[in-house]
Amino acid sequence: MEKQKKNTGLYWILFLISTAVFIYAIGARWEYLTLILPFVCTFFVKAMDIM
Repeated sequence: MEKQKKNTGLYWILFLISTAVFIYAIGARWEYLTLILPFVCTFFVKAMDIM
């Protein structure tokens, strides 16, 4: 049984963007910091093709 390789490039880009926004939010002491975490985690899981 052979697995097909999925194209995860878009998910890596979205993960890097959301991580950059998360780091900026930490530095800026933004009150809604936790709203960014689901995006970071979801895009990381999709990019690693875990799900």
